[in-house]
Amino acid sequence: MLARREHAAAEVQQKLLERGYVLAVCQQAIAELVADRYLDDERYAASYVRGHAARGQGPRRIRQDMAAVGLLPDTIEAALAEGPDWHELATQTRVRRFGPEAPADWAERSRQMRFLQYRGFSTDHIRSALGSSGAHPDLDDETDL
Repeated sequence: MLARREHAAAEVQQKLLERGYVLAVCQQAIAELVADRYLDDERYAASYVRGHAARGQGPRRIRQDMAAVGLLPDTIEAALAEGPDWHELATQTRVRRFGPEAPADWAERSRQMRFLQYRGFSTDHIRSALGSSGAHPDLDDETDL
């Protein structure tokens, strides 16, 4: 199971329980795996954030998914803090889906906002992604380089 991808300790415990192992045996096995560093929730969380951010998912969705796996809130927040620039990722995700031009009307703007919300971006990230020119806010005043 551990050879394919990283797993959270709670996720491994759940899988072992589903396969019929006794809770005490599961807990002992997980303690040994953690001690030998085969299981590491921090490493799993960092890997999860990298992988899902690369797919264009935002921090809200990633946070919710990791909490469902059983990671502690502190572990989740630390991994998200070390993640990518979420504003830039929201912009890249919007551009990849809809193109570089800013939405022309409110209907299109609403459609793009719903898409980014579904992907797990906050209102702040969405506002920066739907900026007036669609470019990076720090570069709006610069001329062609």
